[in-house]
Amino acid sequence: MRIWFNKTFSSISSIFSNLRQAQGVGSVTIIASHTNPYAPALGIAHEAYAEPSGLVGEAYLQWCLQFCQTKQINLFWVAKEARFLGNHKEKFAQIGTKLLIVAKPEVLALLNNKGEFYRSLPPEVALTMECRSACNKEAFDQAVAELAQRHDSLCVKPAISIYGLGFRILDTVQPSITHLLEGVEYQIPLDELRVGMEKTSVFPELLIMENLTGHEWSVDCVGRQGQLLCAIQRRKLAKGLGQVIDNDAEIQGMVVRLTQYFQLNGIFNIQFKLGAHGPRLLEINARPSGGVGMACLAGVNLAELLLKSLESEVVELPPIHYGRRVSELNAPIVLEAASSVIVSV
Repeated sequence: MRIWFNKTFSSISSIFSNLRQAQGVGSVTIIASHTNPYAPALGIAHEAYAEPSGLVGEAYLQWCLQFCQTKQINLFWVAKEARFLGNHKEKFAQIGTKLLIVAKPEVLALLNNKGEFYRSLPPEVALTMECRSACNKEAFDQAVAELAQRHDSLCVKPAISIYGLGFRILDTVQPSITHLLEGVEYQIPLDELRVGMEKTSVFPELLIMENLTGHEWSVDCVGRQGQLLCAIQRRKLAKGLGQVIDNDAEIQGMVVRLTQYFQLNGIFNIQFKLGAHGPRLLEINARPSGGVGMACLAGVNLAELLLKSLESEVVELPPIHYGRRVSELNAPIVLEAASSVIVSV
């Protein structure tokens, strides 16, 4: 099977490694492309190619169709432009290429906007933290005043972001100079944030939420059109102590329901954090997580499981080693050697 991964996050390298280790799925050729010729994942693919920069929408669709036909791609594991390409599955099917996309285009759009996601999610599917949104200072002040009556600590983050960018805990005591001098991370003084808002009459949607102070779970999943095939929970410990393969029943129930409700497919990741009343859903990432390699140390090669699920209705799940503590090491690679094998197309 020839599998193409278009431009994506560097975490895909763990999937490449797991595909190389996969057993019982026949021969697998990993094809990778990227606009950055020094993208580390290119160095561990069987074939690496340069993507033209700046292509989006219809132009990118035409380039992808030509690439799939020329390179005889059997499975296109889509990252860049997944929402747009997902509307054209039949065009790829006509040339013998199957698209692997985590969800339908409208679902991908919803997952990308945390505000809309939280507002639309039925509580019987999964529970989230209490949340309000604001696009101006007045709405922000109102949200903070309301939530502060019920929660000891509040936090904020942009409705649209990745990797937790923009997340801050609202500090009502210390000024920013103290944060700077003492190296306080992921906090922002409430009063100073409000002063900044006075100079910006309207800003992109900001979410104001109860701050969940317990430990966090990252759950790496394999789904097949809404059917959860496997979910490996990684409970994060304090820095330097690794992560533990967990088996929380409440989280497992929410993962099953979320997979079915959104008809999730392929490999994806769901984040949870513990609050005063139990674990709460943070987000669904429509891609493999950065820690998916650690999840596979629990005893299940998730990439292998996914390929087997494409070929057989019944998939046997190996035992998961709950309680196992895992971590990861960074590995050095030679980028110049990686770039030398890239072919422009």
